[in-house]
Amino acid sequence: MASSYNVKEDDGQLSGAAGSGGVGAGKSKKPDNTAFKQQRLPAWQPILTAGTVLPAFFVIGLIFIPIGIGLFVTSNNIKEFEIDYTGIDPASECYNCSQTLTWNSTKPCICKVPFTLDQSFESDVFMYYGLSNFYQNHRRYVKSRDDSQLNGDTSSLTSPSKECEPYRTSDNKPIAPCGAIANSLFNDTLTLYYINPNGTESLVPLIKKGIAWWTDKNVKFRNPGGSNFNLTAVFQGTSKPVNWRKPVYELDTDPENNGFINEDFIVWMRTAALPTFRKLYRLIEKKNNMIPTLQRGNYTLEITYNYPVRRFDGRKRMILSTISWMGGKNPFLGIAYITVGSVCFFLGVVLLIIHQKYGNRNNSAEIPN
Repeated sequence: MASSYNVKEDDGQLSGAAGSGGVGAGKSKKPDNTAFKQQRLPAWQPILTAGTVLPAFFVIGLIFIPIGIGLFVTSNNIKEFEIDYTGIDPASECYNCSQTLTWNSTKPCICKVPFTLDQSFESDVFMYYGLSNFYQNHRRYVKSRDDSQLNGDTSSLTSPSKECEPYRTSDNKPIAPCGAIANSLFNDTLTLYYINPNGTESLVPLIKKGIAWWTDKNVKFRNPGGSNFNLTAVFQGTSKPVNWRKPVYELDTDPENNGFINEDFIVWMRTAALPTFRKLYRLIEKKNNMIPTLQRGNYTLEITYNYPVRRFDGRKRMILSTISWMGGKNPFLGIAYITVGSVCFFLGVVLLIIHQKYGNRNNSAEIPN
């Protein structure tokens, strides 16, 4: 049997109980009589009908499918070439480098990998290096850095953060830059040559500046000492990272690309989210509108093989790629839009058929006598 609830009666009973109980009576735990606490706020609940749901499905499908096709076509128009130079194959020239190289190797190993471009690269070309099975997203690895030190704080330079352990000190000197991220800096050197029809080699100019984010280069990373370009004196009393072959103030001869503001170092310090990743290494700018940036033909990739990956079953790659308004090659985004749009359009057709077949039926069934 249904019963009604009277707020005023309940309030009177509670107040009476409190009054009769005297001083020892407890205070009422009933929420205040407000719209928020009594859940009387205005609300709106949409009623889904065929007239509102079906057009929504068709509109989403008609919008998403063309966008997906445009993204997919744009991605396919981006030219990309990838070559693995790890040196796993014994026939590869880099095989001996991959087998003998260790972090403590003092003599670099140089090898060459020939390859052929089947099509010309017309616009600016971006050269990447890629690593596989390298987990930069590990929690302790990501935390192993001192952002104050990288921002030019002199006190952090001589006393790095404890997060950098065990790469905080070396030979009783503070490490600059400290931490596991900096210690594992990618240090292969990649040089590209074009093989002319007469068999001679032409060096392809690679630009090493402009590869880092502007905010990283100008805000997050700064050398201690401000505008003092004598980095040898600035970093005096510090030690290089354990796996580095030279100190941080010898990363480049250009004072605007040396020390903590070295762009190769900055790019590496921005950790990747997945174990297989690529990072920008160099730029190849288009010089002449009449000549492709990289002509179709034979090339040679010369590698100063410094970075060992065999101990963790890693792979190393070199990638040449152009870009578009949407960035690099990414077919997944277009496929995702096409898939969602197609599913919505298909569901709209199915629901429309069901509505036409069963929507006009009388739902008020009569009970026979």
